[in-house]
Amino acid sequence: MNHAQLTALGRALRLLGEHGEALTTDTPDARLHEVKADLRRALDLLDESGTTAAPATRCPEHPTGPVDESAHDLCLLCETRRRAARRSEINGTAPQLPQPTSPVPSRYGVRDDRPQPQQRWLPEMWNGQVWQLCGTPRRDRREAELYLAAQRRGPRPAMAYRLVHEFTDYEVLRVWGTPVHVDIEPLGNL
Repeated sequence: MNHAQLTALGRALRLLGEHGEALTTDTPDARLHEVKADLRRALDLLDESGTTAAPATRCPEHPTGPVDESAHDLCLLCETRRRAARRSEINGTAPQLPQPTSPVPSRYGVRDDRPQPQQRWLPEMWNGQVWQLCGTPRRDRREAELYLAAQRRGPRPAMAYRLVHEFTDYEVLRVWGTPVHVDIEPLGNL
């Protein structure tokens, strides 16, 4: 219902309220015909403003769903669900939630159980200031060493490379080259 329809309907209903307050036993027929016309106008406004179908049930979940006259809310869908629940209670086949016998295996472990760390080899290069990761961490040590060998033979090799083993802690396995600290300020920061 848009704003114009809402205001027109409100006016028509207020007018009907005034007619209702003015009714007495000796109200003339002409006045009653005027009330009838105003009532029809208000009903027409209501018909125009209603865009959806009238609810067939009293169910808030399925207002236009199928009707079951025996259900207290007239909703066939909800009543079917209630009947199935009552039937399973009586027959003793009420659905039970499955109880896990052991914790479900998870990639990340359970809340209090810390998962085993993943073993990886991290290829790093010296950029003149710090060691930085220069490739994707590898699961295979040989593959990581081959990657670093290819980097050293590449067109722009770094000053030094190293392979770091990551398990529960970090351990430097092997270093190629000599990392020298390079001052980034010209003329030695003078």
